[in-house]
Amino acid sequence: MKKENHLERVLQMLECVARSEIPLNTSAICDATGLPAPTVYRLLRESVEAGLLQALPERRYAIGQRLKQIAAPVHTDQELAKLAKPVLREAANCYGAAFFLSRARGRGVEIIDVQTPQDKKVSYLHPGLGFRPVHACSCAKAVAAFSQNSLAAKSLQGQLRAYTEFTTTDIEAVEAEFSQIRQQGYAECLQELELGICSVAAPVLNANEDCELSVGATGPVRLFTETLRKKLGKALISCASHINNDLHGSGSHMAKYK
Repeated sequence: MKKENHLERVLQMLECVARSEIPLNTSAICDATGLPAPTVYRLLRESVEAGLLQALPERRYAIGQRLKQIAAPVHTDQELAKLAKPVLREAANCYGAAFFLSRARGRGVEIIDVQTPQDKKVSYLHPGLGFRPVHACSCAKAVAAFSQNSLAAKSLQGQLRAYTEFTTTDIEAVEAEFSQIRQQGYAECLQELELGICSVAAPVLNANEDCELSVGATGPVRLFTETLRKKLGKALISCASHINNDLHGSGSHMAKYK
């Protein structure tokens, strides 16, 4: 079989499954594509292994996670920052703290935009832009805890650097923290990247329940008490929800974060 013919048959099968309103079984795929059963079985196996299709009960198939990610629209950092700016600015003014947007980058995340309080009399900590490690910053933890790609803790064995005495470098402890983050919906960083500074962040989950973005807030430990961090966690979950709605075109009204 020529490579182009093989690829054409794969695409034919994927299009068939993608256009169906319900998961299809092997027989339905054969009928819709006109391909022989042995070929369909082989292509289904290859597509499932590659993450292009998902195998369901009763030998039915649906579009896989990898194909969903490939088909998802790609936004530039500037587009994302512009979209999130109104939500983050309102939250920054409400809490008198810096709120920021982060995006997955390689083995961590990068802070791509920061919004600060407009009241010049308010004192706040600016987190700065740039890379943050998966295990030592709330914005990265929030993404990694919900990510379905290489940010999983196990893939980072031996790469977890201690930035302060409070940094967690044990893989099992990091995984346990990720589990807690998934339960409460937001992440915290208590002096793990820099002494005296803490932060809170929530994931911006996409339609596939995967995560590439997070929103966060940062401040000094003396001000970011446990009570305030819990309050910020709920506010950031609300921020993330509004940004997600705007990102996918459903629109939203501005939230009141107090």
